Amino acid sequence: MFGIVEASLKERARQHNRIQKVLEGANIKLGSVVSDIMGVSSRDMLHAIAEGEDDPEKLANFARRTMKKKKDELELALQGYVNPHQRLMIKTILTHIDFLSEQIILLDQEVAKRVTPFHDDVERLDSIPGIATRMAEQIIAEIGTEVKKQFPSAAHLCSWAGLVPGHNESAGKRKSAKAKNGNKYLKSALVEAAHSVAASKNYLGAMYRRTAARKGKKRAAINVAHAMLRTAFYLLTRNEMYVDLGEDYFDKQKQQSIVKYAVRRLENLGYSVTISEVS
Repeated sequence: MFGIVEASLKERARQHNRIQKVLEGANIKLGSVVSDIMGVSSRDMLHAIAEGEDDPEKLANFARRTMKKKKDELELALQGYVNPHQRLMIKTILTHIDFLSEQIILLDQEVAKRVTPFHDDVERLDSIPGIATRMAEQIIAEIGTEVKKQFPSAAHLCSWAGLVPGHNESAGKRKSAKAKNGNKYLKSALVEAAHSVAASKNYLGAMYRRTAARKGKKRAAINVAHAMLRTAFYLLTRNEMYVDLGEDYFDKQKQQSIVKYAVRRLENLGYSVTISEVS
């Protein structure tokens, strides 16, 4: 079912892009003024255009709330020439978008109804940064509710989802470091969730930035998605909520490694070392 929801969301996004291209073909620059071309004000303007309205001032009057402050900019952006074919295209696309939106709502309601008995598990997964309710429901839908029976360990689960980079080696030479294809719906959703925490001030955000600096954003997203799924496995099998390790986790780990290395070197030289923090 989630596959259908994701397909519908992607198709709706494609239709948004199509309507933007039709407007550009008519020399209408609405997208340069509004942040969401499918917002309430924009949709009213688009419907009016589809019905034959071409007066920029009348179209700009559909602006609501804060959009009214941009009325002059809207009038300039709405100056164009829309031919009958383009009006028909806009009307058709809007109708298709409305249909897709209705289907998405119906599917979301059905998913919510089916996962109601697993509300606690959804809450546990929702506690992970970057994973909202929809994502939590999708994870449960894909991996099931009896995780331990399906996957003996977190490593098995991550491998099944295609979130474990391969380490194929021959004669000491690595052939590939690409992740497996795995469950494409779950993998793509987790990778998207991983990108969303890139600027977050928490453990996962720090992991993303640390990996991205060394290996790029794509590898960072795979690593964080892998960490998210491992965490999900443990939260579901242990019935626990997420506890963040903190944005400074890696800095502390590095500091501890330096201290341990220094102590070991001194002890090898015959010194007895006692460590105490400066208050």
